[in-house]
Amino acid sequence: MKLNCIVVDDSSIQRMIITKLVNESTLLNLVDDFANALEAKNCINNNPIDLIFLDIEMPLINGFDLLDGLKKKPQIIFITSKSDYAMKAFDYEATDFLQKPISKERFVKAVKKASELHNLRNELHEDNGESIVIKSNLKKLKVYVSKIKWIEAYGDYIKIVTDDESHLVLSTMKNFEKELPANKFIRVHKSYIINLDRVEKFNSKFAEIGTTKIPLSRNKKEEIVKAIEKA
Repeated sequence: MKLNCIVVDDSSIQRMIITKLVNESTLLNLVDDFANALEAKNCINNNPIDLIFLDIEMPLINGFDLLDGLKKKPQIIFITSKSDYAMKAFDYEATDFLQKPISKERFVKAVKKASELHNLRNELHEDNGESIVIKSNLKKLKVYVSKIKWIEAYGDYIKIVTDDESHLVLSTMKNFEKELPANKFIRVHKSYIINLDRVEKFNSKFAEIGTTKIPLSRNKKEEIVKAIEKA
């Protein structure tokens, strides 16, 4: 199955180069290309887009601002002339990061990675029970949502605690929270996200999951109590 993709770059020459590479690929279907992020955002919100080839430095709204404004993010392959953005791109869980000028060989490699990840996610949705894909210790792992007990901030990483084991993932709490079903998980503290189905007891200060007490933020107390009672 081809990935529906768009190209977003304010340079008409760069858009032409990238769209040519996209059209030559058997793994991609070009939906459209855009010179600015505002037009691209409208397309993403109204069409099934699987992948964005995204420039970072653009007028009005840059590539990172575009992603911050999306409720659901497609896969991202950043395209930029500056390697300085690589670490920040990693924070946005980019599938790949291509530096201009782009070689066809490097482009093909990035597209293959995006296609494999897309297929893996589709396979997971067909399994019994909702799953997510995480990257831990340089390996991609399938984790069933129902088995996650809580997620904990751990320096530059997050720790995902499941019934079986724990996984360290390089991510922010904010980004990982977007990967979880909102009706099942809630951020109860700056350092904790909990699975509402796994809460056994709670009071104004803690939610108990097994023998572990998870601290609750005072300013979110009412929201947390409503969510737990509805779960």
